[in-house]
Amino acid sequence: MDWTIALYNVYSPMVNAKALWESLERKYKTEDAGSKKFVVGKFLDFKMVDSKTVISQVQEFQLILHDIHAEGMVLGESFQVAALIEKLPPTWKDFKNYLKHKRKEMKLEDLIVRLRIEEDNRQSEKKAGNYHQEAKANVVEQGCDLAGAVPHRRTCHGGDGARHGVGNGAD
Repeated sequence: MDWTIALYNVYSPMVNAKALWESLERKYKTEDAGSKKFVVGKFLDFKMVDSKTVISQVQEFQLILHDIHAEGMVLGESFQVAALIEKLPPTWKDFKNYLKHKRKEMKLEDLIVRLRIEEDNRQSEKKAGNYHQEAKANVVEQGCDLAGAVPHRRTCHGGDGARHGVGNGAD
């Protein structure tokens, strides 16, 4: 027990409890300020990714909130809700916008329930094969047989018969 002897040697010269308390307070208050900054840094740097489930990341977020509370810092519930919405992963952009436009104030528990339901729906759609990503391009088609339409070079070769896919009778 070398550390107990070392601690005894450091603190035994203290003549009274007040001197001992002040010495311990000086030592541990600096560590306390550092841990607050560390926890705030963890909160600010936290971002959700698409490679993990949202609910597991929500649990990580809740642990960070717990650490902040344990450090004596207070974050209002509406701030926590807004921060969690903002930290949703990129593929949740539409759901994130939907949540941002809700007029009624939401509790953190209610938000987590909604996130769990949305994640379950996304997983069941993926399993059923109905899950689709946002469209990345638009397709525009031009018909050849529209009145006044300019014939398309590849499919419409001028003349009514060619335009409608009918031979010219020379076959």
